[in-house]
Amino acid sequence: MGKSRGESCPQRPRSVRADWFAPLPVEKHRLFEAAEDKLEISYRMLSVALDEAFARRGEGLLACAQLHAGVSADLFDRLAARLLAALRALEDHGRHFGTLPNLTVLNPEFFRGETAQRMARKSSLLQTVLFSGRSKFFHKLRALAETVEDLQGEFREVAQEIADGASVHPGASWDALEVLHYDLNTCLRETIVVLKCFLCVLPNEEVQPFWQKLKVCAELPVKPLVRVSRASR
Repeated sequence: MGKSRGESCPQRPRSVRADWFAPLPVEKHRLFEAAEDKLEISYRMLSVALDEAFARRGEGLLACAQLHAGVSADLFDRLAARLLAALRALEDHGRHFGTLPNLTVLNPEFFRGETAQRMARKSSLLQTVLFSGRSKFFHKLRALAETVEDLQGEFREVAQEIADGASVHPGASWDALEVLHYDLNTCLRETIVVLKCFLCVLPNEEVQPFWQKLKVCAELPVKPLVRVSRASR
């Protein structure tokens, strides 16, 4: 018979898959559910706005489609900010308390765009030479954060061109929005899995400190990203 959500796991599961299906104690489950709900709500709002933009474009209502594209850029920013906040909270807590979850490397095949695939390939390669679980954990968090930031910058740039009617190749620009949305969703799923695995190994006495850190990070103001190429950083 399976354990109820109120019971704690007696041992750390041996794989990410085991972590994902493992029941959480009540307090951890509430934390996970609250964090996941906020992320999913932001994702659904973005998806609805983008679907509306594509639908209006398909109907030939270009001005309305452009308006929805601009709105979707703001919602993309909001979801990206929530993801970055969650990743920042995981990193801050991990560095302070030393809590390290099970993890998998980023898989380039899970992404569709060149930017995200390149970051995933680079991350996967580096993970093979990192021996410490601590190093691998923080590297994956940084790789996800950098991917989210790059996707955010690209989406903002393309959506703004569409909204302003300034896109040189409108068809390609609309296709790019769909791909960037897909890849941000992949980053969202990766982040949610990391969070669940993290909670599986988080000591009970660290639940409240981590929850507070997550809340603080999530309440930081959402600002559009100013696009800066990584080569110039």
